[in-house]
Order: sequence, then structure tokens, then C-alpha cells
Amino acid sequence: MKTRGAVLREVPGRYEVVELDVDDPRPGELRVKMAATGLCHSDDHHATGDMRVGILPFAGGHEGAGIVEAVGPHTPGFAEGDHVVFSFLPACGRCRWCATGHQNLCDLGASLGTNARWEDPTSFRLSLDGQPVGQMCGLSTFCEYTTVSTASAVKIPAHIPLEIACLTGCGVGTGWGAAVNSAEVRPGQTVIVMGVGGIGINAVQGAAHAGATNVIAVDPVGFKRETALRLGATHAVESIKEAAALGREMTNGQGADAAIVTVGVTTGEHVGRALQAVRKAGTCVVVGLGDVRTKDGDIPLTELVLYQKRLQGSLFGASAPTADIPAQLQLYADGVLKLDELITNRYPLDDIAQGFEDMHAGRNIRGVVVFD
Repeated sequence: MKTRGAVLREVPGRYEVVELDVDDPRPGELRVKMAATGLCHSDDHHATGDMRVGILPFAGGHEGAGIVEAVGPHTPGFAEGDHVVFSFLPACGRCRWCATGHQNLCDLGASLGTNARWEDPTSFRLSLDGQPVGQMCGLSTFCEYTTVSTASAVKIPAHIPLEIACLTGCGVGTGWGAAVNSAEVRPGQTVIVMGVGGIGINAVQGAAHAGATNVIAVDPVGFKRETALRLGATHAVESIKEAAALGREMTNGQGADAAIVTVGVTTGEHVGRALQAVRKAGTCVVVGLGDVRTKDGDIPLTELVLYQKRLQGSLFGASAPTADIPAQLQLYADGVLKLDELITNRYPLDDIAQGFEDMHAGRNIRGVVVFD
């Protein structure tokens, strides 16, 4: 069938809306009518070339939710009309990582860079004028209809608004889990969150939910600091220098227990400054990405070793999406996790370029494309 979707034809480039052909679902696949998709910095990293694209044209989008429109043959567990959120990282449920509770590290993730079907790097679910089109994370949520693997789909209750639920497919779990799972925030601790966009705002919520006494949000944009204060931050400052000093004041000169780096375009300098802000045996969690070709960084090795600090990477907040996405949506339904407040602006698909302009300008916590 035909669908409209936003693609990159070149890198660096801009997303443009075109008409695509989308495959009928095969066994183990679903075709989904999209309801909403978040605009994440990872989508932009592909447009700028910071992250590699496996094939061009490339259909973007990885944070989405929709309604199952067709189920592939011999595909149990799903039915037409099911409401689903996509996990941007697939979970096979069988590999070593899934079996030990680390679904975010599932072996299927090794195929993400091909932008093709997991089992066949020459097989693509989308095409443009007969030419294969890659799917970001095997999803391409910037399309009105998309065909995906069941390993990427999580069923959710029908009463949860899909334009809200879509946020749990990336931004919520990545930020919230960075605090709760990766930083292992404990009651009474002092936590710094560096960068309060669509990811960092959820790290703020996660740190607050985990019982941190002091949550220091860092962002140069005023309205983001104000939003952070409404969603769990106890303090909000413009720079990591201010945050580090504030953290030391709160801890008798020791420093914050944890610093979480959620800057949109992360550099070694960001990581180094955050690592310096934590106490002895403290934890610096790195969530944000920049140019993936960057090999070096400004890491204070003396502090890392002699102060026994921990530098921890965090992928999707160390989440198990089949369990954590429903749990986060239940927290939302219970009024504990704030999701409505994360959406700054809504856009039709044709205005997706404006959405990314607003992201670059610091006007959004999270922009969301809402489909008809």
C-alpha cells in the first residue's frame, strides 16, 4: 500500500515528506497506522551525519505509537485494533541479554545500522519509486503507516492517549531509567541533570521518584529550567559550573552523588565537567550522543581512578521495554509520572521540518507529530 512519510535523501540533509510503498506484514510483523511520533535528537543526529545511515533514502522516526492495522500470517499475540508503542530497541526475548533482563542490549540491536529487516540486510519494508528505503531502528515512525517486527512492539491499554504513550518509546525510558537504573539514585542523594530537553526532563522525574533530596537541573534555556522545577527539580541553573558548586554546598564540599549527561549534542568536555562534579565513588551517567566518530574526550583520569568514580554509559536507560513501558504508563495513569507536560508543540507531518527548527532553537521540551 501507499503511505506518506518523511525521509532523508542525503546526509547532511533535511527530512522531506514523500509518498512511499510499504510492505504487507510477513510472519512476525505488523502494519501499524501511526497516531503520533516524538521528534528526538537522535533523528536529527542522522540528518546531520553525527550518526551513520545504513542506506539512503532513509525514513526517520523511532519514538512512536499507533494502532495495528494488519497482522502477518502465523503471528500470535497481536490482533487488528491493538494499541502499541514501539520500543526503539527490539527485544527478541531469547538471547543472553533478554534472558538476563537486559532487553535494551538485545542481540537484534546489532542489525539496527542496516535499516533493513533484522534477518536479511538486503530486505527492506519501504520503497520509493522502486528503490529500497531504510527504516530508522526498523520503525520509521515518521510515516503514516509502517510495517515493523513484533520484537519492536509493546501492547498497551486502549485508554492511554497514543500521542502521550509514544513518548515512552524512547525519551521517557531513556531519561527516567538513566536516573533509576543507571545512576541507581537513592533516597536522600544529590543529583545533577545536565541538559533538560526531552530526555533530561525525564531524568529529573526519575531522580525525584527515586527519592533524591536535591535534583539540580542544568540548562541554558530559561523555560526548560522552569519546566524542570515543575517536574521534580529542586534547583535549576544555567551551567554545570554553577551546578557543581551548588552540589558541593549541599554535601559539605563532597560533590553530587550522581551527574547525568543528557545534552543533545554531547562532547567529551560535557562528560569531563560532569565527572568532576560528583563526589568520591560518585557516578557520572552519559546518555547523550554527539558525533559518533569522536574518539577522544576531556576525562580527568586522576579523579576517575584515585577518587574511584564511576563513568557509566546508559542505553535506553538500561530498560526492559516490554516491562518498563507498561509500568511507566501505569505511573502516568496513577498521576505519578508527568507526560502531558512534556509536549511543548504538536505538528502535522508536513511541518516536521519546523519541528526540528524549534528543537534546535530550544523552543521544545518535546515536539510531537500527530497524524490524522
